[in-house]
Amino acid sequence: MRLSYAPSEPPSDSPAGTAQIYDQIRARRHPRPLIPLDLALLHSPPVASGWSSFLGAIRTQTSLAARDLELPIARVAVLNNAVHEWNVHAALALKAGVSQEGMETVRNAETGVNKELSREEGEGGLSSREWTLVAYTDAMTHGVQVDDPKFERLKEVGFVEREIVELTAAIAAYNCVSRFLVALDVGEMNSHHLMSVEELSKK
Repeated sequence: MRLSYAPSEPPSDSPAGTAQIYDQIRARRHPRPLIPLDLALLHSPPVASGWSSFLGAIRTQTSLAARDLELPIARVAVLNNAVHEWNVHAALALKAGVSQEGMETVRNAETGVNKELSREEGEGGLSSREWTLVAYTDAMTHGVQVDDPKFERLKEVGFVEREIVELTAAIAAYNCVSRFLVALDVGEMNSHHLMSVEELSKK
């Protein structure tokens, strides 16, 4: 990383409440240890605490199906070249039921063409619903503004208002995550390539 990592235990001279923040993040990660992202954020314990609460809600408390959550996160990772984010969330998308062909499309589909909404069911291994997720993710990540056809398409393929809010929050959140990871080179991944779908399917 471009900075040192924070210690894995709260320093003895930490401000009041720091130990509780470490415990909060450990509880969220259990049974895994703290990861490099945590140890980067823990330079600022209040930021680390807020981050953990927000991302914890996105990861575990939405009504979204796992494949509807992991596919757009993986697409954000591709668009922002966030290697760690791709390696983790593309594997989770595969486990959630997105096909290998579909994840190849998520990894390699051209951006900015605005043809996603005209894709036929099953094209590139993705359903119409999954193409809609790709289109919405691309618009939010690259252009920020989402045009009406892309937004209305979410409703047409069956997303209800709560799911649209959660999906939008998840895409925004993982744009934040990927930009933090890449800017600081957390985990020393910037010089690595995105893992292939075939490699990820064996994880």
